Amino acid sequence: MKKSLFLSAMLCGALALGAPQAATAADDITIGMAVAYSGWMEAYDGEAAKMAELWIEQTNAAGGLLGKQIKVITADTKTDRVEGAKAGKQLIDEGANLLLVSADYDYGAPAALQAQKAGVISVFLGASDPKAGVLGVGPFSFTANNAGQLEGATMGDWGYEKKGVRKGYVLLDETIEYNKSVCAGYEWIFPIKGGEIIGKDTFKGLDPTISSQITRLSDAIRTGGVDHIMLCSTNPGAASSVRQLRAAGIELPIFAATAMDGTYWLNSTPGLKDFYLPVQALTVDDTRADINALTAAFEKKFGKPPTTQYAYPIYAFLQLWAQAVTKAGTTEAGPVVAELNTYTNAPTILGPRTFSPKLHVQTDMPMFVVSYGDDKRLPVEEWRIKETIPEAVLYRLKQ
Repeated sequence: MKKSLFLSAMLCGALALGAPQAATAADDITIGMAVAYSGWMEAYDGEAAKMAELWIEQTNAAGGLLGKQIKVITADTKTDRVEGAKAGKQLIDEGANLLLVSADYDYGAPAALQAQKAGVISVFLGASDPKAGVLGVGPFSFTANNAGQLEGATMGDWGYEKKGVRKGYVLLDETIEYNKSVCAGYEWIFPIKGGEIIGKDTFKGLDPTISSQITRLSDAIRTGGVDHIMLCSTNPGAASSVRQLRAAGIELPIFAATAMDGTYWLNSTPGLKDFYLPVQALTVDDTRADINALTAAFEKKFGKPPTTQYAYPIYAFLQLWAQAVTKAGTTEAGPVVAELNTYTNAPTILGPRTFSPKLHVQTDMPMFVVSYGDDKRLPVEEWRIKETIPEAVLYRLKQ
């Protein structure tokens, strides 16, 4: 029987040149993790870093990579850009052959730039701004995640086709670039479908209140017939915004970004309903057996399953990185990146992945729309946009 991608990942080390050999410490391949082990970014980095540890453990158990064991070195960025640069340089100086950085362009780029400068491959754990890669860091940088534009476009497309919404209102948290990318995707596709964006407002995620924005939104609902809200934000500001919207009596459907995946914040908005967002994987009862097996392995190692989809993308990237290292016969950035750039719809545990010399983020793949209601997260359906996201939207050239 054909082995599953999950099991194949455990055996990827056996594909190295020749039979695995006993590795000495000096022969180890080193993966550095310059990620947030503290601060608010830990909510996005923590489980992804653990998933990377699980992949390394499985790979080592299967013989390692290129006949060598993989070791891990870590440094806490503390959700701080300056600390991120320091952490990245520290791990590069300690010999990292691959550097994992935070799941956000703004907070991961300082470390990734240290890797680029040293000629080492970096990968953002889950950044969704397309600058997290070639454009914003350099040709040796990748992100394990999809573009934020795909998230916004998925919600705009699904909302129009399946939810029947026609008049939207955009609330953009300007704190980080990811939020802007999500809104860019929504604002591109919703008018194409035939929808109308009645208004747009901005706020900062750490603002204590969005009362002025709610006043303007309420007026647009009354005079413009707004029938849904596109919220482009990250927690904790996103959860605070949702709480304030519902407390103000605004019960319209809210479409959100993947960054709000997880039930950990729902106690701040009891009884939340009509709230939707897209994800790559379900932490409970995914439709794919390999994902469920991976979730079970994660729970066995760490005592509890992942709480958000952000745990999974790095596993898929590491599968492809190991494949490219094996094909190149080295961890050196040049040959490995050249191999990765040839991948078109390459299979991973999360589905097909494509890279090119110009783009190191996923822009075309199905996502699961999930709903939140009665303090539960439930899958609605899988959805894939048919349109190709233009470069002007991906790079937000009009802004």
